Amino acid sequence: MTADGPAFPPGAFRKMDSEDDAAFYAVPRLVTHIDDIAIAALTQFYRGRLPAGGRILDLMSSWVSHLPPEIVFDEVIGHGMNAEELAANPRLNRFFVQNLNREPELPFGDTTLDAITVCVSIQYLEQPIKLLRECARILKLRGQIVISFSNRCFPTKAVAIWRQLSDDDHARLVEFYLQNSGFADVAVHHLVDGLTSDLMIAVTGRKA
Repeated sequence: MTADGPAFPPGAFRKMDSEDDAAFYAVPRLVTHIDDIAIAALTQFYRGRLPAGGRILDLMSSWVSHLPPEIVFDEVIGHGMNAEELAANPRLNRFFVQNLNREPELPFGDTTLDAITVCVSIQYLEQPIKLLRECARILKLRGQIVISFSNRCFPTKAVAIWRQLSDDDHARLVEFYLQNSGFADVAVHHLVDGLTSDLMIAVTGRKA
């Protein structure tokens, strides 16, 4: 353990492609990164988790957020690396572009959001503990974070520790991230088993 959080092995967050992420995401990718079954399962999970009328931050988002279409939120704020993708997302009330691997500090005041979603992107974070501590800071008391992932990724941009682990160990790793970032009630939810479609797992936590 260090002052900044738990110690990881040297090179744990190294990437095969060390070029700045801004170059990789410069071209918009208006595609979905999980299949329809996985998307439906995640949307259904959100139905039972995200508060209607709440302020939601869709962190590391793109042109689609997979939020339940019938639920009205007070505000949905998107974050990502490509402004064109975010501008095409109909669920976002506003958005901002920021490289979280260079600037993990989030531009929100303390205890201002009701929920945060991170969909199929956690594997790209080089400073996950710092970023998730920021998430805990900006969430209201008992506010919830939902981190979802599948068995797909851009391998050249996924960090080394992610590439070396199995799907079950990915869940344990995200649990570990949240437990060391100020979250309580951390739990793993297996949404789709991955036998006939893309795997979908969600890990949740609430601000302690």
